[in-house]
Amino acid sequence: MDDFVRNTLLEWGLSDWVEKFKDEQINAESLYYLDDREIDILIPKAGPRVIFKNNLKLLKEHEEAAGLVQEEQNSNQEPIVFFQLEQEHEEAADVGQVLPSTSSKGKRKSDLQAESLKCFPAAKRRCDSDTRILSEVKRIMKQIKDQINDKEELGAFIKNKISDLEINKRELVGVFGRTGAGKSSLINAIIDEKNLLPTGSISACTSVVIKVEANTRSLKYEAEIEFIKEEEWHDELWSLKTYKKGDDDYRDMVKKLSALYGDEWKDKSPENLIEPKYFKNIPEFLASKRKSLNCDTAQELSQKLRIYTKGGPKQEDGSKAQQWFWPLVKSVTVRVPHNELLQHVTLVDLPGNGDRNKSRNEMWKQIVVDCSTVWIVAEITRAASEVEAWEILKSAHGLIGNGGQCQQIHFICTKSDPADDRVPNNKEAKEEVMNEFQELSEQFSDKGFKVFTVSADEFLKRKRVKEDDNEIPKLQDFLQNLNDCHSETINYVNGAYGILSLIEGARCSKAGVGKADDVCKVLEKNMREELDQVKSAVDEAIKDFEQCLTEGVKNSKTSEERLKFFLDRDQEPSFFKTLQAVVRKDGIHQTKKGEQINLNTVLASCLTDSIDEKFRKTFPNDVKGGSFSGVISRFSLDTNSLIQKYQDVKLQLIFLQTEEDKIKAKLNKIILKGKKIIYNSLTETIEKNMKKCYEDAQKISGTDALKKMRKTIETHVSLNRNMYEDAKKTMMKKMNILMKIICKELEETMDHSIKHSLKASTLSESLPDVSGDLETVQQHYNEVKRSQEGEMTSQ
Repeated sequence: MDDFVRNTLLEWGLSDWVEKFKDEQINAESLYYLDDREIDILIPKAGPRVIFKNNLKLLKEHEEAAGLVQEEQNSNQEPIVFFQLEQEHEEAADVGQVLPSTSSKGKRKSDLQAESLKCFPAAKRRCDSDTRILSEVKRIMKQIKDQINDKEELGAFIKNKISDLEINKRELVGVFGRTGAGKSSLINAIIDEKNLLPTGSISACTSVVIKVEANTRSLKYEAEIEFIKEEEWHDELWSLKTYKKGDDDYRDMVKKLSALYGDEWKDKSPENLIEPKYFKNIPEFLASKRKSLNCDTAQELSQKLRIYTKGGPKQEDGSKAQQWFWPLVKSVTVRVPHNELLQHVTLVDLPGNGDRNKSRNEMWKQIVVDCSTVWIVAEITRAASEVEAWEILKSAHGLIGNGGQCQQIHFICTKSDPADDRVPNNKEAKEEVMNEFQELSEQFSDKGFKVFTVSADEFLKRKRVKEDDNEIPKLQDFLQNLNDCHSETINYVNGAYGILSLIEGARCSKAGVGKADDVCKVLEKNMREELDQVKSAVDEAIKDFEQCLTEGVKNSKTSEERLKFFLDRDQEPSFFKTLQAVVRKDGIHQTKKGEQINLNTVLASCLTDSIDEKFRKTFPNDVKGGSFSGVISRFSLDTNSLIQKYQDVKLQLIFLQTEEDKIKAKLNKIILKGKKIIYNSLTETIEKNMKKCYEDAQKISGTDALKKMRKTIETHVSLNRNMYEDAKKTMMKKMNILMKIICKELEETMDHSIKHSLKASTLSESLPDVSGDLETVQQHYNEVKRSQEGEMTSQ
């Protein structure tokens, strides 16, 4: 067994089966080839077996969508490896259990949440209707899947299509803000769990990512704790020797050591401090496993979580200090039962960037680029002047803009109290924040920027306040809409309607066999023409980007001037310490005052600036806007006109219509993931080139150390100007690969569907009679379509 299989099983909550997979020598390669019979032997218990099969299916889908296939071999038969798209961060759950239980035996929701749900009764009623429809259609499709013989080619094709209907959708909302701004209290109030996330005067850890999502597996309050690797902690222990006393990094490291070891660390070597005795209460850390906590109440879980997420106070009575494990924690995933707002949404409490631990930084970056919404939290008394809040937006604009998928930015002013004369009124606070935002209008669209004023304490104390004074209900409304169970229902019912149409058409339409070949020829001609349109649009975008980047390379001096502006701060008393921290962390650092420093983005700015406007238009974060000038959304085989002409194969053509919708949705996801990698490759290429420079600068000490460090950085950049051209070439290569993936997916998927639905050999009398089910699903299909059209009209 390799680490991939072990970690995968742990991530899926199947730790009990690790040894079995190890005994059977299951590795990363063989995992993908397991069939149902072998899985039944490996996992004899039905519950975990279902979870494993569903997660394995999703994993395979993600691998395919991620482009982990090889490009068609070139003339020298040398494969070009496709770039790897980002993996989803959510843990796959049994989609059949996505919706929370409504049983009266479950946890009783508070009166306040019932009141808050009144803010979105229409969305609630629609969701209830969608839940009913989705449940019935899923039941129908499961029964039909069980009846189909997958020994036949068409039967196997249909079974795969039914399996493909299941989609585990999850939206990430990133919550940023300085320590003490009220992030944890805000999250607790919004999901109406007063005692869930630890809050209070205890100083918060600045490095732990906390994810809050729905528990779809049990009625417990659960937490899953992921630790950094043992060798990473070992490296951090040794790093103390490189810091000077009084430096911010030195003080941060002392806090970590004191939390974990008390005063013992002061006379111990790094080798001594890694001894197992210090980790006897968290054996999972040394075993590279995740730790799970299960509690009956939110308050109980909160108490247990404190030592993993918060810095602790010193003991004043001389007793042995409490051991705090947050220095070893990479992330904590909290799962809440019976919470409608978290069905398909994960709230992520994010620390600042610039941690010395590289795996934490990578996780931070990955989560930020995957956020569809960003919440910036600041106290209302200082919202417009909050340095750290605005620094987050300025420094992360690439990751949440062109390099990410953020569609909404919400600035949330906390601790609003209309009765407090010392607090600015909400209208004034909002105007000040909006004025400040205008300076960032070139980087972000003000269309997706909103300001909210809230008081978590008032809301949780059940004080009756006007919604204009306390806008937590509006944020709850936003999350309810973000869950968007309607789109899940539409997609599933649409796909089911198409599959049932195919089954009924293949079973009964013998009269249409003679015309099927004619229809195929028309469809194949239409597909070739549409593919040409797609290739032309993508090729045009590639040429435009190349032209923009060529200008960007020529303007590289603008980046170097920005670098010089940063280095010219050498007159500042603390600049030497700041620069030391920057080079230690590969060019990325967050100061105690909240300043976000990233020399790599500074150097890459000549390239990113040159393409930003074009990139936003080509790859809008709102996929409904249509990538590549909408050419994907316009792709059509013109099945509507063919249905009028060829009524004998109407049902098969309906199936192809639904296949068009599915492949467009799949391509939108692939493009959204791919564009993030494409854009961020510019900065990543620069960062790789600068790595040697940072390492050399770290070694400098003694007389004129600051001057020498500065000279080292400037000289390296001057001698390595080819890095701009390298970054350009890397991005263009990835653009070409994305074009090949798009065309390959479109052509192969639709060609496969055409052949299976219309070729004479696919007609089969062994398929079940689904005429009654088709009529039922068609009624549901028409119902959700009417609902969708009504929404579009109201917008």
